[in-house]
Amino acid sequence: MKLVFMDYPVENLKESLAFYRDVLGFEEAWREGDHTVALKMPGSEVQLMIENDEEGLTPGAVFLVDSVDQYFEENKDRLKFIKEPIDIPPGRYAIFQDNSGNLLRILDFSKE
Repeated sequence: MKLVFMDYPVENLKESLAFYRDVLGFEEAWREGDHTVALKMPGSEVQLMIENDEEGLTPGAVFLVDSVDQYFEENKDRLKFIKEPIDIPPGRYAIFQDNSGNLLRILDFSKE
């Protein structure tokens, strides 16, 4: 697992983008439609991902894995998955919780 993003769900993507870009000076890296924007954080390879399509979920780390489906199959009986693997534009994605309820997101780039 490699940390690639910090995921921050936001209520208003446009206002949040203005804050992180214009106030904090983060540079936009990429965007996905009208719901997700990734920002380069100074001094780090990890990007900040802000999105407004995961209502009710808390911030958390996003880790790159070789295969989300394989990770899910190997761990579904010992981890609490709150979102089973789904398709996203670059590959597959899932979310599980640690023993304190913190969210850990995993993704792969199987479609790239």
